[in-house]
Amino acid sequence: MKRVLMVAFHFPPLQGSSGIQRTLKFAKFLPEFGWEPIVLTADPRAYEQTSDDQLRDVPSTVRVCRAFALDSARHLAIAGRYPPALARPDRWRTWWLSAVPCGLALARSLRPSVLWSTYPIATAHVIARTLQRRTRLPWVADFRDPMAQDGYPRDPKTWARFKEIEEQTIASGAQLVFATPGAQRTYRQRYSRIAPERFQLIENGYDDEAFPADDERVRPPLNPGKLTLLHSGIVYPKERDPTSLFKALKLLVDRGVVKPESFSIRFRASVHDDMLRGMAKAAGVDALVELEPPVGYRVALEEMLAADGLLVLQAANCNDQIPAKLYEYFRSRRPVIGLTDENGDTAKALRDAGCARIAPLDDAQLIAATLAAFVDDADRTAGWIAGQSAIVRHSRRSRAAQLAALLDSMVSPAHAS
Repeated sequence: MKRVLMVAFHFPPLQGSSGIQRTLKFAKFLPEFGWEPIVLTADPRAYEQTSDDQLRDVPSTVRVCRAFALDSARHLAIAGRYPPALARPDRWRTWWLSAVPCGLALARSLRPSVLWSTYPIATAHVIARTLQRRTRLPWVADFRDPMAQDGYPRDPKTWARFKEIEEQTIASGAQLVFATPGAQRTYRQRYSRIAPERFQLIENGYDDEAFPADDERVRPPLNPGKLTLLHSGIVYPKERDPTSLFKALKLLVDRGVVKPESFSIRFRASVHDDMLRGMAKAAGVDALVELEPPVGYRVALEEMLAADGLLVLQAANCNDQIPAKLYEYFRSRRPVIGLTDENGDTAKALRDAGCARIAPLDDAQLIAATLAAFVDDADRTAGWIAGQSAIVRHSRRSRAAQLAALLDSMVSPAHAS
């Protein structure tokens, strides 16, 4: 069996990042397609939050090297402050110091055929580029999100470092993989001098085996007697700004369409509970908003299966991105409401799956109309729930098959020549 050395910061026991699933599920399913994964990740001390619930999902046959790393904000700060240089390109730049020797030792002893790394975190690509230069192995650079964007990162020096890493990665990576069609298209245009066939698309997905075996049984509602919409995951202040959503809720309250005793929106593991609490109170809808702490991955999936509807928030400044949880929403076979720009990748993914209930995240009137339609539609199937063909298409196993085929092409005689 051929081997691939995978450099990834997000890996169990880290808690709270959907990015865990991409590496974890590649590692789980790649052996079915002839590839043995070797994972080079960070020591758990580098993670802000940890949970053991997904450690059991790491196959026992997968070798995992956890290289020493520190979080500048927690380990190198004095009185809560640390030099900005210690967080360029990110707060885990110390990971490079130990990950490179660890990666070189793995390369010598296990002789992988290909390197693979995934961003975020930017330091992962820095590590992989160093290993590529030392080992001369072909490198697949995976971009779950675009790197240097307009206005992101906000700090000019950090942005410059991101741009430098991006350019070095594009130049050195034998294959460049993107998680959305928009990101693939953007990078092909941005680096038009690079052969377009080096820019590949492998989207995110869901793991069917992570869902309970009885997932199709009818579950008790999250709030008996009350319609409950669920947003599962981080609410970024700009990229998933709920200001207009709360304005829409106020419109519906004033019209008598929704009441606290019959309707609520639950935010699970938002990371920004205080912000949401203040915004909801200012809008006069705090009685309709539930803020709940993080739970284990499988518990979160169970909650999706019990929700009356699932909510996606994605601003127009993220049109080239798709929230990874969207594919789990599809698999849950529950109604999905997309608050996102009509022209973005998230909206297209929703429409392609048969979930046509979409409103711009910044338009309170259209959001109110969409929520009112959800309340009025007692059936909530046509236009709300993903079709079976879309569900099958987005499985993590099929994504691993795509990656395996790409890896195979990189060790073929034609590629080597």
